[in-house]
Amino acid sequence: MAHILGISAFYHDSSVTLVTDGHIVFAAQEERFTRKKHDSSFPVNAIRHCLENCKLKAEDIGYIAFYEKPFIKFGRLIKTYLAYTPRGIKSFIKAIPVWTNEKIWIKDIIQRQLDFNGKIIFPEHHLSHAASAFFPSPFREAAFLTIDGAGEWATATIGIGKDNKVQILEDMSFPHSLGLLYSAFTYYLGFKVNSDEYKVMGLASYGKPKYKELILSEVVDLKKDGSFKLNMKYFNYCTGLTMTNRNFDKLFGGPPRKPETDLGQRHADLARSVQDVTEDIILRMAQYVYDTTKQKNLCMAGGVALNCVANGKILLKRLFDNIWIQPAASDAGGSLGAALLTWYQYLDNRRDVDGKNDFQQWSYLGPSFDNGDIKKCLDDNRVRYTFLKDEEIPDKVADLIAEHNVIGWFQGRMEFGPRALGNRSILGDARYDGMQDLLNSKVKFREDFRPFAASLLQNRVSDYFDIDRESPYMLLVARVKDETRSQAAGEECDLSDFNRHKVVHSKIPAVTHVDHTTRLHTVTEDGNPLYYRVISRFGEKYGHPVIVNTSFNIRGEPIVCTPREAYLCFMRSGIDYLVIGNFLIAKKDQVLLDDNPAWLEKFQGY
Repeated sequence: MAHILGISAFYHDSSVTLVTDGHIVFAAQEERFTRKKHDSSFPVNAIRHCLENCKLKAEDIGYIAFYEKPFIKFGRLIKTYLAYTPRGIKSFIKAIPVWTNEKIWIKDIIQRQLDFNGKIIFPEHHLSHAASAFFPSPFREAAFLTIDGAGEWATATIGIGKDNKVQILEDMSFPHSLGLLYSAFTYYLGFKVNSDEYKVMGLASYGKPKYKELILSEVVDLKKDGSFKLNMKYFNYCTGLTMTNRNFDKLFGGPPRKPETDLGQRHADLARSVQDVTEDIILRMAQYVYDTTKQKNLCMAGGVALNCVANGKILLKRLFDNIWIQPAASDAGGSLGAALLTWYQYLDNRRDVDGKNDFQQWSYLGPSFDNGDIKKCLDDNRVRYTFLKDEEIPDKVADLIAEHNVIGWFQGRMEFGPRALGNRSILGDARYDGMQDLLNSKVKFREDFRPFAASLLQNRVSDYFDIDRESPYMLLVARVKDETRSQAAGEECDLSDFNRHKVVHSKIPAVTHVDHTTRLHTVTEDGNPLYYRVISRFGEKYGHPVIVNTSFNIRGEPIVCTPREAYLCFMRSGIDYLVIGNFLIAKKDQVLLDDNPAWLEKFQGY
């Protein structure tokens, strides 16, 4: 058997992927094992768990593929600093030692950490993105569009994938980057760059695009084909330690918002403006991709491909018959793309597709824990639980959700990518108008404007939303159908009211955002049988086969990976019940934790 290990590291969301004879058998981010959100360090823990999970040793690996070319990226860094000298000396002094001591010596690090003496492949960053988008897709032939902050030099590419090859046709180059433009506004709005861009997307629904024309006239020189140039007088990311500068502050009426301070209408309007600009650029790019390639299928990757609102707009434009987006679209997916690129393009192996089923396996690619593992963890720590038979779980969980309980749901293999897709999820009643506030304030401990996604049966999606296709990876946003909306939602139109999320917008208010849209996760029986049966039973008994699905974590922490982490998150938040394997755990039956970290360390097990 041929084993290929893909690795991404040192920028954002380090990860590992194992491909065996062309099949993705394991993929996970380093953050899930170190518990450091968006951990960018070399993924030693993810690699160790991967090899242990698959019962392999380093000598079993035939090839290792690193997702980009470090020396070219380092060259870009040096050229950029030289172009702006003497500006940026502080940033230069901070960055160069990290590169010269670690980042450019990837080959040595891999050989040392894994005791590996085999072949190491270094594809280009955006070629790894393209491979991650096309090779797992169900298409024999497709166009691709990759957009992110920056790779070596490229910030966006278009091209074609056919059979076992991907080819980049055109690209855009640093410093002109849609990902960095969006991150600049993320920074300016007081959120964390490379982490909180989705907050900007959610906040945008509360605003009006008051600054859109200002952005397009002063900041972004946008062309018809979607290419653009940024006016660099407003940005500091080339050489500075911040994303924007005083010129940016002056243009938009003040300094950046300080983190954790109050949000106002101006912030919402800024978020809406950059979201609208982003959508315009992506739609023009998509049109250009279609005009250039004439392909009927589109594949997407890169961090910007996680902007599910923009993805929904591409779908509505109906340029392409089908769209497939890599679930781990950010740099985490680079390890997957690099491994598949090695198997198909470098080794020239045959690729067979059927045009319908992808090869991502619903992105359930991480570690799993059986009932024996879970029972030992619970028993060793004297956790009180009830054991449920397989056939008892759907009814019991459906009833608990209908009683407005919040459920921690831990089953099967952990998801690869930023979305919880029904294996490491927190569940709630989509019909309950108080569920959004409850989850934000008492469970997730996050901003109250943040919306939640819906999990629903795939064959019922068109009953509730203006969409006619699946969304198995929670990467599409669609509008709630008129007949599903409430009368109050139709009358409410005051964009300046930040309490609009408390209005009952539809029959499923907990998953209906203030602009009457929902981020969708469609579920099939073959994809996730148990989760499907829970939603199906909930629909049969309570009228709507739709539930709230949010990731199993609290603010500032990665999604839980192990039973131990699931129990601790359950006990430290407002989750009422934990369903972990076949074990049902009620908060009311537990001895409450104190906040002493030493006590938490005593909780043993996986």
